[in-house]
Formats: sequence, C-alpha cells, structure tokens
Amino acid sequence: MLAQASRLQYYRRIFSAYLLPDKSHLSFWHDQPQANPNAFGAGLGEYYMPFLEKADYPGPYDSAGIPMLNYQGEIGLQYNPIAIAQWGLGNYNQFRRSGDQHRKRKFQMAADWMCAHLERNSADVWVWNHYFNWEYRTPLRAPWCSGLAQGQGISLLARAHLETGDLQYFETAERAFDSFRKSTSEGGVSFTDGSGDLWFEEYIVSPPTHILNGFIWAAWGVYDYFLATKEAAAERLFAMAIHTLHANLEKFDLGFWSLYEQSGTWLPMVASPFYHQLHVVQLRVMHRLTGDEYFSRVADRWEAYGRSFSKRTRALCYKGAFKLCHY
Repeated sequence: MLAQASRLQYYRRIFSAYLLPDKSHLSFWHDQPQANPNAFGAGLGEYYMPFLEKADYPGPYDSAGIPMLNYQGEIGLQYNPIAIAQWGLGNYNQFRRSGDQHRKRKFQMAADWMCAHLERNSADVWVWNHYFNWEYRTPLRAPWCSGLAQGQGISLLARAHLETGDLQYFETAERAFDSFRKSTSEGGVSFTDGSGDLWFEEYIVSPPTHILNGFIWAAWGVYDYFLATKEAAAERLFAMAIHTLHANLEKFDLGFWSLYEQSGTWLPMVASPFYHQLHVVQLRVMHRLTGDEYFSRVADRWEAYGRSFSKRTRALCYKGAFKLCHY
C-alpha cells in the first residue's frame, strides 16, 4: 500500500495522464491491439503485432531521435526500454512491408539504443533498466528491470541481426537471454511457483503478481530467441511457458472479464478494456504460434465478454473499486 504522500502524488500524476492522454505516456501504450497476419511464415519475420501507431509515435523524442515518454508529475520525461523496443518493432514491420529505408533506420536506431543500454544489475545479470520509480502494489525503485523489457528487446535484436548480420545485435540478445535462465531471486526475470509452473515476471515484486500480458510478450521473446539460435534451452523455456498458460489461464477468467494479474489482493485487479482486448489478441497469436486450439477457445470466450455491455460495465466497476482500495 502506498504511503499517504505517495498516494497523493500518484493520483495527481494519474489524473494529469488521463485528462491529457495526448501529452502523456498513454499516447504511446494504448494503440489498437491486433495480430499481424504477415508474421506467421517460416522463421523470423514481421513481429506478431503490427504496432503501427507505435511506429508513428508523435513524440516527444530526444535529440538523437529516440522516443521518450511523459509520465507527468514527479516522474516526468523518461526513456522506457519496452517502448523503445516496440517502436523499433513497429518500424521493422513497416520496413519489411515497404522497403522504406527511413523505417529501417528507425528500427536500427532502436536496436542500437538497446545494445548501448543493456547493463549488469547488482546480481551480475544483463538487463535493461528503468531509471524512474514506479507506483505499483510494491513500489518499484530505480533502477528496476522487467521480463517484458527483456523479451521485447530480444525480439527486436533477433530481427536486427537477421536483417543486418551485425554481430553486436546477436551478442546483446544472447546476454539479455540469460535473464530468463535466472530466477528473480538470482537477479533474473523467471519465477517458478509452488505448482512448478514457470512465469516471466513483468514487475519483479514479492510475492509475484504474474501480469498476463507481460508474461506472454516475454514468452514471445524467448520464442524469437529460439528461432534465431535453435537453442534447446530457449525451446524448453517456451514449452514451459505454454504449459503455464494451460495450467493457469482459467485463474485469469472472472466469468465475465479477464484479470490483469494475480494481485493477491482481496479485490482482484480486473483488466482495463484495452488490456482485455490485448489478452484476446495475444491468445490468438499464441494459437497461431503453437497450433493449440485451447488458446483460440479462450480468446473466443473473452472476446464475447467484450461484446457484452453488462459485462463491460461490471468490469469497469470492479476496476474502479480496485484502484480506490489498493492504489
């Protein structure tokens, strides 16, 4: 639970972000979730989501042309390695479709930034750090890393190496992948629960919260590393991620909406409409990657929830109550 002063700062920042979404970090994150139909050929190709709006992010950018996000309040303008990787992946998709060299330059700028900013954490594991404090159930203190950032960065760098042959991209991805071999207690991003299921944690807190969208995106990074290297360890980790989804997806289903995470709070953290739709798209991609019909069936069920006015209204009420009680 946030202290009183931190809670007030949080509300001021959130109100600023939502009242002025075109001038906040939300202008980057909330693009339209959709699967990329061009992404499912043999081997690495376009990324699994198009990220078209993210590729055309209007800014702000730094003097070198790297996107920055405005979190408002005390956090202000910051680099976010997840956003930079997704911006790069969106421009990579555009380059693959059009051959536009301007798009190629942008995705290489993102890949170069990721290479320059991978660093060892206090446990000697290579990670992309966030250099701002973040209000979460357990507040994250800078510098902090994320399994989501590790996965998205690897997905970008695997494609940059494929496109250019530049070994720095491969070597950086190789270093970053080690974070998936290490548990969160060892400075990595993987956590094995009491049932033996493996999670890739977006936010590394104790106890872990298993954020669904971050776990799936991180798993795609592991899969892309396997496609790029054919490494047995990556194939095994991705298979374990599939098993985890099979064993746990129903725990994210409230019967009328999906959960954002396993919060461990007395009120569950219901996904926002954006994240609920993102879950549906991610499960459709998982179906395409694995051929497993279970993911398609759950996506159909959750998509039907989203078409129901009463279920949408109920979910928004739950979401509002959660924010008031727990943040």
